[in-house]
Amino acid sequence: MLDHAITRIENLRVEFETKAGTVVGVEDVSFEIGPGETVCVVGESGSGKSVSSLSLMRLIEFGGGDIAGGRLLFDRKEGGEINLADVDQDLMRTIRGNEIGMIFQEPMTALNPVFTVGRQLTEGLRVHRGMDRDAAEARALELLREVRIPEPERRLKQYPHELSGGMRQRVVIAMALACKPRLLIADEPTTALDVTIQAEILALIDRLKRETGTAVMFITHDMAVVAQMADRVVVMFRGNKVEEGTAEEIFENPQHPYTRALLAAVPKLGEMRGKPLPEPMKLLGKDAVTPKPIPGTDEVLLKVRNLTTRFPVKGGFFRRTIANVHAVEDLSFDINKGQTLSLVGESGCGKSTAGRSILRLVEPMSGSIELGGKDIVALNPRDLRTARLDMQMIFQDPFASLNPQMNLSDQVAEPMRNFGTLKGKEMEDRIAMLFDRVELPRSFLRRYPHELSGGQRQRVAIARALALNPKLIIADEAVSALDVSVQAQVVNLMMELQAELGLSFLFISHDMAVVERVSHHVGVMYLGRIVELGPRAAVFEDPQHPYTQALMKAVPIADPRKRKSEKDLNFKPIPSPIHEVGYEPGPSEYDEVTPGHYVLTSDSGY
Repeated sequence: MLDHAITRIENLRVEFETKAGTVVGVEDVSFEIGPGETVCVVGESGSGKSVSSLSLMRLIEFGGGDIAGGRLLFDRKEGGEINLADVDQDLMRTIRGNEIGMIFQEPMTALNPVFTVGRQLTEGLRVHRGMDRDAAEARALELLREVRIPEPERRLKQYPHELSGGMRQRVVIAMALACKPRLLIADEPTTALDVTIQAEILALIDRLKRETGTAVMFITHDMAVVAQMADRVVVMFRGNKVEEGTAEEIFENPQHPYTRALLAAVPKLGEMRGKPLPEPMKLLGKDAVTPKPIPGTDEVLLKVRNLTTRFPVKGGFFRRTIANVHAVEDLSFDINKGQTLSLVGESGCGKSTAGRSILRLVEPMSGSIELGGKDIVALNPRDLRTARLDMQMIFQDPFASLNPQMNLSDQVAEPMRNFGTLKGKEMEDRIAMLFDRVELPRSFLRRYPHELSGGQRQRVAIARALALNPKLIIADEAVSALDVSVQAQVVNLMMELQAELGLSFLFISHDMAVVERVSHHVGVMYLGRIVELGPRAAVFEDPQHPYTQALMKAVPIADPRKRKSEKDLNFKPIPSPIHEVGYEPGPSEYDEVTPGHYVLTSDSGY
């Protein structure tokens, strides 16, 4: 027992009232966090880890939960220890944000879309700290610098949608730290972020914790992040704590079978050394060996040449174009039938824009895209619609891409209705077959998206993408927000489908260990260009470009004895991709280092 713990959770029990009766979210959980200590709470979705943190913030009531038992002791700055379980909401409002800060998983939902970043950052300071406008703005600028946001003065005037995911998450962290809380709760704060930004944000939270003595409760399912951050680890499974210990104890000598399975399922960078083809991932508790490695074919399905996409920046009184965002610059690659090309890079490097440009969800400025010999760029709207039968997209956030008011069967049927491919009984059979394919029970056909977990929703999104029998699927961060175990299932599912249906994937991701598992070829993107492209083994085992090397170095390792310190991460901030009108960058020129392995030679600025 710690003498002066900042927070102590004792025998917490949380229940939810549903139509089907009482559901227990957390059964009986106790642990404590001392000053300057990071306790990582790990487990899969549904294990009760977020429920515990929402109970501490007393936000669980707003989500239909009820603290049915136990004590939540919190040591305040002044006024000693109180039990948060019986505090009224008025006092909670003072404590929330002021003494307990929270970083949520999804930065877009944590920020208010109608207020500028500056307004949202200064609000807490003015409410809790009684600062005037100028003092609050000065502190906001200082906070943005602390979380290493480039051009902070400009960012204060921007709205959340103008920032990339990584930038938004940094703003959320700055907001949580604004009032120097005693306890910081970080709920999966880096799940949706790139390796490099994740490494920086972890180092940032760690540094702030050391400087301020804040206690940190860090919720995650990523064991590599746990190894990087944790002083102590609490492992949760189905609403109970199954194991607790120091990071070294948990990683080197796990006692509970669930902890062992969790550690075994972690995809590790470098496991694929010497293997020429993609391979299925390990599943929790059982080793799946059914899908064989997938060779694919040598026939080119998608041919992209000199693709360039820019977005205008409007300004001034007449909203004229004053500059352009060079999101994708002179991109060329091929994807063969039945194979996977992965595009990796940090947020803001243009990988998602590249995927959207290929589907013409964003109009490219120049370049050619050929899918099965058809020139996609030259098609008129009617023919483009027909061409979309062959290409589909799976998005990062399945909740945002599914319609909350339609049941799942209708959502999977929608593409078939739109294109009139199947009707009546045939369509019903195909929907049932697709549900079988993505391993969802048929009883789910009548359910709605909110009744599913993240992994199940993502399977619905995959079923919907498969509805029209496409040749190419663009998966934009399709597994980045899922747990290790669910991620392995979804990745294996995608690979099985690839083997059986001969699908080609453009896999956009920042998770290097997953990319290493699934790819035939890998393209590394930086500032809108591919800086290195080649067969997976070549890029991973012999990275040539300095940026690729830096990216590989930032991947966290699931071993607490191999922690990265801030000085290992020598990332240069990404320069701005915004250039004045009339700026014309040079073409991308490559050296072929070994057959098929290309490295950018023209000045890439890294």
